Amino acid sequence: MLTLNLFLLTFVLGTSEFVIVGLLTEVAADFQIAISTAGTLVSAFALSFAIGTPFLTALFSRFAKYPLMLTLIAIFIAGNIATALSESYALLLVSRIITAVVTGVLIALAMAVASETIPAEKRGAVIAIVFAGFTVASVIGVPIGTSIGQWGGWQIAFGFTTMLGVISLIFSSVTIPKGLKGTRSSLKNQIGLLAHPRVVIAFFIPAFSIAATYTVYTYLTPLLQEVLGVPERYISLVFLLYGAVSIFSTLIGGKLAARDGISKLRYVFLIQAVILASLYVSANTLVGGLISISFIALVLYAMNSTMQLYFIDLANQHFPTARDLASSLTPVSVNVGIAVGPALGGWVTTNMRLIDVSWSGGIVAVAASLLAVVSYRLDRKAMRDRKFS
Repeated sequence: MLTLNLFLLTFVLGTSEFVIVGLLTEVAADFQIAISTAGTLVSAFALSFAIGTPFLTALFSRFAKYPLMLTLIAIFIAGNIATALSESYALLLVSRIITAVVTGVLIALAMAVASETIPAEKRGAVIAIVFAGFTVASVIGVPIGTSIGQWGGWQIAFGFTTMLGVISLIFSSVTIPKGLKGTRSSLKNQIGLLAHPRVVIAFFIPAFSIAATYTVYTYLTPLLQEVLGVPERYISLVFLLYGAVSIFSTLIGGKLAARDGISKLRYVFLIQAVILASLYVSANTLVGGLISISFIALVLYAMNSTMQLYFIDLANQHFPTARDLASSLTPVSVNVGIAVGPALGGWVTTNMRLIDVSWSGGIVAVAASLLAVVSYRLDRKAMRDRKFS
């Protein structure tokens, strides 16, 4: 039941985060603002998530997890209500920023609860299931929320996410263990984790991997229309296929994390680079292009569970009091990648051809592989040093 509830929680958080993307036109029309201005709601959410999550997670780690998570879910619900009732763009922006920060801390706590309550041999699989909540949100929750918003107004869509939050609060009050105590440590000691060289190197592994994919994914619609010649009415079906395949990516990630996942990621990222670059050639035919796009989705989240456990293990070795903070680093890194990838893709499409985003993303994936190699070798060196000390 606990695993199911944590899956539900990440599903709710993911739906609330991403549903705004499909409703930007409605928001812009309602407030009589440019679509680019409405788009800052997405970037503001991502930046608030990335900046606020580590520090608030470190600050809140001293509190017992049961009351803390219920309180944060209640704030999440209030944030969605404020979004639904916003009568100005400024209030809407503030409500989304508050929701973003709470979302980040809740994700970190969900991962921490999973890692602390699940037997070591099952941690990878369970964390993969928890991560899968976001993927399922993009495949099911976001389309439903978008349809509701387009039918009854974007405010109703956030009424829908509010309802999901209430359901999650009820389930969480029943399933989250009440004996998980916080860790008393100064904020300074915990933030020290972020400056540790091993953690800094590891932090950019997910960021580069996600940035590699989003260099292409952000411009998938024009690629489908202008390069592959997919009719507009079928674009949504391709995105549905992409989302469905990415669910398997999360499950594959759970298998990789079961044993020495960081050593396997060296090769996963090289495979990712080849797949991304293959689109440059395979896009000559519709079938070939769709196959490449499907494989891009298949490796998208393969690193999530491994990196989540890797950050927690690094914290256990070097900063035991910062485990909750360590649990926030994978989603924070992913959000950094989501911010960097579209920017790189935008530069490529402006200065080169649209299809060149394929091999450009591949180069970024190679960078992720190189960082994974460095982390793996540092792990081996640390093991040898412990053996002979």
